[in-house]
Amino acid sequence: MSILKKENIFLNQKVSNKEEAIKIAGQILVDQGYVKEEYITEMLKREELTSTYMGNYLAIPHGTEEGKAAVLHSGLSVVQVPEGVDFGNGNIVKILIGIAGKDNEHLDILSKIAIVCSEVENVEKLVNAQSVEEILQLLGEVN
Repeated sequence: MSILKKENIFLNQKVSNKEEAIKIAGQILVDQGYVKEEYITEMLKREELTSTYMGNYLAIPHGTEEGKAAVLHSGLSVVQVPEGVDFGNGNIVKILIGIAGKDNEHLDILSKIAIVCSEVENVEKLVNAQSVEEILQLLGEVN
């Protein structure tokens, strides 16, 4: 099962708050068969414990340790919010990359995402992408 496929990418989303944004990222993972429904709750719990905002308009929501039991396959969701959503303290997020890692694969996936997103221009390309293919190309190394 591919970690990132075109069905996992939602462009031009409008959300009113970070909880709604995280729920969208989690629901994609549920709908595509990567996680059970309860993983979304664990993603929201994780956000309450510590923000998943990473800087550069990027957040990487994921579940808690307890949420690992709800992971069926490793996978990613990408939610593009061009207008941005406030993740608290004035931190605006325009790209959410939801992660579900089976066993300890999430660390490998995170490191690959970090390499791509450490360059501000790559994050800007994700924010400004007009097609799913552009995002797949930028994050292709993750698969």
